[in-house]
Amino acid sequence: MDDPDAKQVVGYTWVHWTVWNIHPTTTLIAQGSAPAGATEGVTSFGSAGYGGPCPPSGTHRYYFKLYALDVPTLNLSSSVNASALQTAMKGHILKQAALMGTYTAQ
Repeated sequence: MDDPDAKQVVGYTWVHWTVWNIHPTTTLIAQGSAPAGATEGVTSFGSAGYGGPCPPSGTHRYYFKLYALDVPTLNLSSSVNASALQTAMKGHILKQAALMGTYTAQ
């Protein structure tokens, strides 16, 4: 999950969550958890795990991106960030989807 509108504030797309090796039979990710067996990577908050929306002002777009790969798992540590994850997926993406939501600061 990332926020490209953060570029206006911090100068780059803010990464809120990276998670990979989600089993293909996963149909639900419960609030406050990661999928069983998956790995969460480092975000712009400086640690692994989900960090929710918190724009300082205005409305921001948040993109949840899902990739189907031609390999069952990626052998990456939880110290990997979104850029390294994208590099590891290069050449393995079969399909991809995105869902965009917005959040407006109060």
